[in-house]
Order: sequence, then structure tokens, then C-alpha cells
Amino acid sequence: MSISTPAAHSPLDQKILEHFPGLVVRKDLTTELKQNAVVPTYVLEYLLGQHCATDDPEQIQDGLESVRRILAKHYVHRNQAELVKSTIKDRGSHKVIDKLTVSFNEKAGFHEVEFTNLGIKKVPIDDSYVKRFPKLLVGGIWAITDVEYELPVDPKASPWQIAGLKPIQVAGVSFEDFLEARSQFTTDEWMDVLMQSVGFNPEPFTRRGKLLTLIRLIPFCERNYNLMELGPKGTGKSHVYAEFSPHGMLISGSEVTAPKLFVSNANGKIGLVGYWDCICFDEFAGKDKKVDKTLVDIMKNYMANRTFSRGIEQLSAEASMVFMGNTQKSVAYMLKHSHFYEPLPDKYIDSAFLDRIHAFNPGWEVQPVRHELFCTGYGFVVDYIAEVLKHLRTEDFTGLYKQHFEISSEVSTRDQTGFEKTFSGLMKIIHPDGKATPDEIGELLEFAMECRRRVREQILRIDATFKANDFDYKPLTGGAAVRVQTPEEKQYPQFANLRPGLVDSSGGSDPAVDEQAATTTEPTTGTQVASQPSATSVSAGSELKEHHLVVPENSKGWSYRRIFGDYVQGCSGIIIKDPYIRAFHQIRNLVEFLRMVNELTPQGDEVSVHLVTGADSDAPEKFERQMENLNQVKDSFAETATPFSFEFDASPNFHARSITTNHGWKISLDRGLDIFQWFESSALNAATNLQEARLTKGCEVSFIRVEKED
Repeated sequence: MSISTPAAHSPLDQKILEHFPGLVVRKDLTTELKQNAVVPTYVLEYLLGQHCATDDPEQIQDGLESVRRILAKHYVHRNQAELVKSTIKDRGSHKVIDKLTVSFNEKAGFHEVEFTNLGIKKVPIDDSYVKRFPKLLVGGIWAITDVEYELPVDPKASPWQIAGLKPIQVAGVSFEDFLEARSQFTTDEWMDVLMQSVGFNPEPFTRRGKLLTLIRLIPFCERNYNLMELGPKGTGKSHVYAEFSPHGMLISGSEVTAPKLFVSNANGKIGLVGYWDCICFDEFAGKDKKVDKTLVDIMKNYMANRTFSRGIEQLSAEASMVFMGNTQKSVAYMLKHSHFYEPLPDKYIDSAFLDRIHAFNPGWEVQPVRHELFCTGYGFVVDYIAEVLKHLRTEDFTGLYKQHFEISSEVSTRDQTGFEKTFSGLMKIIHPDGKATPDEIGELLEFAMECRRRVREQILRIDATFKANDFDYKPLTGGAAVRVQTPEEKQYPQFANLRPGLVDSSGGSDPAVDEQAATTTEPTTGTQVASQPSATSVSAGSELKEHHLVVPENSKGWSYRRIFGDYVQGCSGIIIKDPYIRAFHQIRNLVEFLRMVNELTPQGDEVSVHLVTGADSDAPEKFERQMENLNQVKDSFAETATPFSFEFDASPNFHARSITTNHGWKISLDRGLDIFQWFESSALNAATNLQEARLTKGCEVSFIRVEKED
């Protein structure tokens, strides 16, 4: 298969190729190869960097064929493991690309290696390899290995032998050459280079969007840096830690134990923190996850002091910690009813643990990963930039802002340490020579302070002993102090200052809070900010009654809000039963109903909507399309005030259509939500944007009182 070559390189691509020859690769090549080989990105780009680090189309095509041949011949697919073993046996020796993990055989007194995909275990390995590549012992490494087969004299011995081992990583990096090449790029250009190197097309991202992405690189260049990112799924939170660097380890947050992470008191073996620069806990959120309180206590000490104990002995390490997890509620809901840490396991909702977090990256601001976001231009071979970031761990840029700005004395030491480490990391990533204009330094300082303020503001909601304080900085050249606030504080000022005494742990809010939320003075501007008004229909405020409504055929002026608005307003749960939410226009109607409910929901509250419908059984492809569309609706509304779920009812008697609220109303619908006639869908057509502009189908609606749900 031939990969098309871009018609012309962008000026940025040309500049990258000019100043970093042999160290960059077209990122779409990685994407293409990754479809056929389940290996980390840095493994593929190690090979691409050797064969495709050019802009010559013919050389790229030849290089791709070489990489494909290497992968086809030497990469071990799990389902072809027996074939590879047979090849090794027939030839006597064969190179394989696989992940190797080493353990020590205490009884026999030597090290043994396990091949992840090849499936062979207890293969003896020379101690010299273990000493040169200690990560073999913890988590394992990808390598190109010469494996030999020979029947041993001792039947208990392994017939497999290792004749050579080469880890997949760059041989060396000249940091001076890197700095010289970096100096040829403007700040904007360099941020785009880094975005492309991570694998994203920079054009769709704002400058802030780029910072929200690049902050994920700080744990690779800053020692003992603690980062948390919670947000919707599908935003690529763990991509960097799974694919970007051979110095990072991605593990499930529920799989870690104290011996695995720190040290085993049984055998004295140092855990992951002793071997990896960055450890990312994926899927860290989840109330149902079992957490060892002892582990939490050890982590608190390590995150604060870099130390952990083995008996009476104190050990230290430099691994950074990253905590990634999914949120289930909207930002406004969390601010009004709880806090941003609410999705975490209860044992981690500990103010002492959370106060060790240097930055909270707002994952809800990060764009969901879409096809058009993937880079088709040139970026660094990831292993090269990973080595550069590893070198930068030896640098300290925490105080570079002090020649231009001073921090308010009210800011606590731990807060200052937190944002200084974030500032240092961003400087290393964007300005690795330490040189930046005062405006550029101020931008990174303010972003770093914001990320630490988010940590502190949310801790104040769970621990009344913590003191609230402002995050201010002031230019040394004069001028007014800058008060740093998070975007969510500015967007939802009525919820920004809620404290533990006002938050009900059961999930409700104190009436005083709701009264306070009606109007609030924005602290930095003094502007009166009203809470989002609840949308109402024409009869809002009057007592609702049971009645029967007839919508005439071929009439206009009707909308879901006019028909249903009064009767769904004020509930917290809705069940829609309609066997025919199948075709695209029917699912579009569902989305418009969800939008209507969302608009009627007071800011900070939530109304869950559950659909019971029938499966489109006319053809398998139609059901697949129905599932795909409903799942898309579910995912897109997950972080709104109207979370959506659905199920299928296969009952042959499932015909009646209704909407039932949990505050006492059932709405019987003879046509379901499908009350509008066909119209031409166009962005310029009023009917596309206004239901009132559409012609109706004749239908009847009955409003019936039912018993309220608890």
C-alpha cells in the first residue's frame, strides 16, 4: 500500500526538516503502520527514524517498505508465536521484536527473561544485560533480540538462549545541537513543532489548548512532579504516557500495590519509582475501586519529600506521578454540589494527598480526539524528544520568573512550590534555553498559578481547616497586581466560593447556597453576574393540570418546549419509551429534546434522560448505525446537565410511547417525538434551527399525573 505524499510541505515542515535532519518523521506514517502492528509509537518511530527521516517521496516509500519487511519478519504477533518458535528452531537463530521482562530466579541464582508476545519464559539472560538495562527488571522494555534454539543436555534447562539484545531507543542526543536548532524557531512555531511531535495538527488548537496539551509533557522533564487531569473520556489523556516515551510507565490505577510501586520489604526489590521517570495511573477515578490506605500514606510522603521507607531505611527516587481519570458530571454540577475530586476513590479524597498535586489540568477543556486532529506533517521521532526531555530533568528553571515578577506574600509555600514546578516544566518544554520575553514568562507563570489554584480551591471544599487565599503576582516594573483565577471561577461565580459548611455531602445543596447563587459579584471586576435563567414556556408559573392536547396536521408554531416544557421542568430524571428511535431524523429529534431539557435545567443541576427503544432489526448494518448514533449522543451529552443513557426492549408488545418524569408526570404520545414533517436540512433554513418553523404531523398528547419517584 502506498501512502500519499503531501502536495507541498508547510513552511513549518520545511523548517523542521532543515534544522533537525534525520530526527523527524511524518506522523501519518506512524498512524498508517500502527494499524498493523500493536507496538508503542516510539518503537515504530525508532524504525521510521532509521529508514524514513527524509522528505524525498521515493526514499520514504522505500523506507516504509523496509520497515514493513522488518515488522513482518521480526515483530512477533501473539497469534503467530508458534510459527516464530518453529522458525527459530529451524534456523537455529532469529531476530525478534518483542517486549522483554526479566525476573530473578532465587533458587537457581540467575536472571530469566519472559517474551511478552512470543510466550516463552524462563530464558536465561546474561547479568551484563540486566546491569546495562535495569528497566528489564521493572515493567520491561521493547528490544530487538537474537534468540537461539538448541536442545540442552539437561532436560530441565531452557532450550532458548539470548545471543544479543538491543533496546529500541536512540543512541545519543547532543543537547547543544538541540538548543542551537531550537533558537531558529519562534515561540509559536516551536509550540506547533511540539504539538506535531505529540501527534496533533496544531491548527485546530488555540494557544491555551496547546498549553493544556503540552503540560502533559512536564512529568518527563521535571523531577518529582505530580499532575492530575480529570475530564471526559476520549480526550487522549493517557496517549502521551502510553506512546510518547520509553521513560514512562502507564499502569491501571487499580492494579498498583505498595511493593510494586515503591519497595518490597520481603526481598528488598525497588519498585517502579526507582526505574521510571514518569508513572501514570490510568483510570484513576472510580468509586468502586479498592484502595490500600497504606499505599495512600506512602504516596503522600513520597510526593511531598521524594522519599519512602524500607523498614528503617529511607530511600529516595525521582519519578513523577500522573493521575488520569474520567469525570461523569458537568463542571457546573460539580461546582454546585460537590468538588472536582468527587470521581476519585474515597481514600484518595484526602486533603493531605491532594495538596501534594502540583497542577490540576482541566480535562474538560481539552478537545476530544477526532480524525482531523491527527498530524499529517513532520514531528520529532518521539524517542529523540524523549531523550531531550530526560536531559532537561537535570535543569532547574523554577526561579526564572523572579527577575520580572513577584508573588504575593499571602501565597503559601506549598502553593508556590506547586506552580513554580509547573512553570519550570513549561519553560523547559517551550524555552529550553531559559530565555523568554517578560510577556512569555508572565503567560506561563499565570497558567501555572491557575493550575495550582484549581488544586487549592477544590481542597477548600472538602477540608475546612485549609485557608483560602488569593493567587496574585505583580510585575517588578510597576503596575497593578494580577489576580489569577480559574476559568470556571469566572464562568460560574455564583458557585465559586462554596465551602464545606455549605455543601451537602449527600449531593444536594444548602438552600442558602441557592439563594446566594441568584446573583453574585465577580470579585475581580465588581460586575453583577446573574445566574443562568431557567427557560420557561408560556404557561410557566400556573398550576399544571392533567389535560389532552391535539396538535393539528400541517400547522406551524409548535415546539418541544411549548408542548413538554412545563411538565418536565423541575424534575431530575426522565424516561422516554419509544420503540422507533432508529432512523437519523428520529435520533435528531431525540437530540433536540435533550437540548430542550438542557436549556430548562438550572445551572449547576442535572436531569438524567434514559431512553427505552427498539432495535432496528431490518438489517445488521442498520442496527450498527443505530447503535453508533445513540452511543454518539450518549458520549456527547455525558458532560452536560443532561446525561443520556439508553437500552433496547425486545418485547413484541412494546408499542406505547411516553415520557415519564420522576416528579409526577407521564406524557402519553401517539407519535412519540416524531411530530414534524420532512424538511430540507440546511444551515440557512429556518426549519433546521427553529422547530416552530416546521410543519407538524397530526398527533395527540395526554398529560397524566402519576406517583412521584423517591
